[in-house]
Amino acid sequence: MPRFAANLTMMYQEHAFLDRFAAARRDGFAAVEFMFPYEHPAATIAAQLDEHGIAQILFNSPAGDWKAGERGIAALPGREKEFRDGFLLALEYAQELHCSRVHAMAGVVPAGADRAHLLGVYTANLAWAAEQAQTAGVELLIEPIAQRNMPGFFLNQQEEAHVIVAQIGATNLKILMDIFHCQVEEGDLATKIRKYLAYPKQSRVGHLQIAGVPERHEPDTGEVNYSYLFDVIDDLGYEGWIGCEYIPAGATSAGLGWFQRWKAAK
Repeated sequence: MPRFAANLTMMYQEHAFLDRFAAARRDGFAAVEFMFPYEHPAATIAAQLDEHGIAQILFNSPAGDWKAGERGIAALPGREKEFRDGFLLALEYAQELHCSRVHAMAGVVPAGADRAHLLGVYTANLAWAAEQAQTAGVELLIEPIAQRNMPGFFLNQQEEAHVIVAQIGATNLKILMDIFHCQVEEGDLATKIRKYLAYPKQSRVGHLQIAGVPERHEPDTGEVNYSYLFDVIDDLGYEGWIGCEYIPAGATSAGLGWFQRWKAAK
């Protein structure tokens, strides 16, 4: 049975951030993910996790000036020190939160930038970060994101990410396969899931995320048959978490019928 983690950045926005852990636990989630923890001391978040018996399974390393439109800096020339300092901070949080995955966002391509140069910066940063993460017992994730949702983002397609991971060759460098972004950018979901979750020896996919397409609401809305895909994922023996990175159409708890039905069905 797939294991679902609530995304506390998008879900439970009717609660203050530190109250979202309790709300997710009440609704039956045993794990959470979110984008960034850095507005709160790691010990404060760890106390929420401990109090409610909930696991932290993913967050992002610092991604530049989010309010100004930056969406990561791992591929941006001239920002290497900032990326690396931020990634070390993320590893400190990961240790305190007992979180085994950190996602590093590539960034939006600057106007006129040479893609080959950006790729060199990106791969060098990822190779360095994977080495630091390996020492800390953490997986480093990268995520292809659809152009429609994040125009100009450096990494868009699954195969691009798999080529990069294969070239770097770090065993703890994995791909965050967001099924929402994959459908928007590429489609052919079941085929891609079977391909990428069933690589010989070891899958390069370290985490999955879901949302309804096209509005990014609950996964039982829109054009994707997630019930079918969950069965495909189960049949492939995927043992990781599935992050619920969607924007509830209304109150979060009221929209969890899909989650309750899936738990009951299993």
